[in-house]
Amino acid sequence: MIDHAGIVVSNFEKSKAFYTAALAPINYAVIMEVPGAAGFGENRKPDFWIVQGTPNQPPTHLAFGVQSRAIVDAFYAAAIAAGGKDNGAPGVRAHYHPNYYGAFVLDPDGHNMEAVCHLPAA
Repeated sequence: MIDHAGIVVSNFEKSKAFYTAALAPINYAVIMEVPGAAGFGENRKPDFWIVQGTPNQPPTHLAFGVQSRAIVDAFYAAAIAAGGKDNGAPGVRAHYHPNYYGAFVLDPDGHNMEAVCHLPAA
């Protein structure tokens, strides 16, 4: 089981603002902050970190599991509104499995962030 993961970002404040907005629909918020690093999560557990530095190359892909397709849609809309770039609008990716519903957005450094729901449509 993965306890936490992180990415390196080129502009900490810009990325923190992006992730604060993009992750709000999945109930993630900044839980802990130290100079040049912020941990996002829920229930007082930071499990996704951004750290100031030279961004990972190649960029990272990270998927956040959510409990409804509506949350995937809300994540995508919030991430695009926060300046993310479309890398796959919300939809079924049947080549993964019949209920794989995901959306992909590139963050300010080109990291591919995804929200995914594995449940059938309600």
